[in-house]
Amino acid sequence: MNNLDSLQIKIEEVKNAIKDEYRAQHNRPWIIGFSGGKDSTLVLHLVVESLMELPWSTRARPVHVVANDTLVESPIVQAYVDGILDNLQHALDGLQLPFTVAKTTPGVDQTFWVNLIGRGYPAPTRKFRWCTDRMKIRPTTEFVKSEVAMEGEVILLLGVRRSESAARAASARRYDNGERLNAHNDIPGCLVFRPILELTTDEVWEYLMAVPAPWGGNHQSLVKLYKDAMGGECPMVLDPDAQPSCGSSSVRFGCWTCTVVEKDKSFRNHIDKGFEHLVPMATFRDWLKDYCYDDVNRMKQRRNGQDGIGPLTFEARSTILTRLLELQEAVKVQLISSQEIKAIHAIWQQDKSINLMRKADRLLAILGE
Repeated sequence: MNNLDSLQIKIEEVKNAIKDEYRAQHNRPWIIGFSGGKDSTLVLHLVVESLMELPWSTRARPVHVVANDTLVESPIVQAYVDGILDNLQHALDGLQLPFTVAKTTPGVDQTFWVNLIGRGYPAPTRKFRWCTDRMKIRPTTEFVKSEVAMEGEVILLLGVRRSESAARAASARRYDNGERLNAHNDIPGCLVFRPILELTTDEVWEYLMAVPAPWGGNHQSLVKLYKDAMGGECPMVLDPDAQPSCGSSSVRFGCWTCTVVEKDKSFRNHIDKGFEHLVPMATFRDWLKDYCYDDVNRMKQRRNGQDGIGPLTFEARSTILTRLLELQEAVKVQLISSQEIKAIHAIWQQDKSINLMRKADRLLAILGE
């Protein structure tokens, strides 16, 4: 038996598990967490392929394909993900599948720029990685919870693989109970289904490169995306303990603003492959990382009123906003929305009022002495 035959047997086992679970005697809707990377693409591919092999009359269970947009994704990667979602959306009627496509985003009050420029949070680091929860976990978790509220229980399909990394293997073990479905650790009413758990990276790529996408076209654009970046994607994250590849030291693609990594090699590699007009974005990201941790740009009091290194000064926040708007004009890509700017100004007014009150309280305390 050659490698191709062995892979085909494993793929058929995965597809049989998908079909078997889909035909189970309950009405729990499926939610496919789609990041646009190789693993979530394979899950989506195999689900579509499996359901198309079922009689159309049995395709009753709704399937939601959910992608997360942090609003600061690499414009190169986001354009690719949006293209896949558009292709899938256009193909759904002809495929006769009960799919819906959705994209989650952080609320206006929790976007990257509202937290950094508005509240003065310094750029994220390994020790203060405030971004993942607000921008990735919460929006998609809220979507899942809304489905649970309507349906009672849902099944979340994730492209988690045991061989992806040691961290992934450890995360996978947390859900190993000997059953196909496992209760989500943090979302009541959500069951996790990991259909490609036992596939290797080579097997994922081998199948994607050999088999056309069931919604039309092929996966060559995905192959090129990885080849140009020479790395991996920040995955669909719904578990605070399963974040290592987001902001890891390995090459990856995700938010263009990511300062958790020392150098964003993947974004710069993409730029070198025909997106030279985005060079100012990479330069801005490097400047932001240094600027936020210059003591001159930090308040001497924390947001809770205690003494210590605090948020960015109002002058620093204003400087960042000005330079961001200049950058937006230079690259001709929307980097911040008007709604975010309004939210930032509202926070500034609130913060300034609080600071004035604290100064007045201190002065009264001194006079009282």
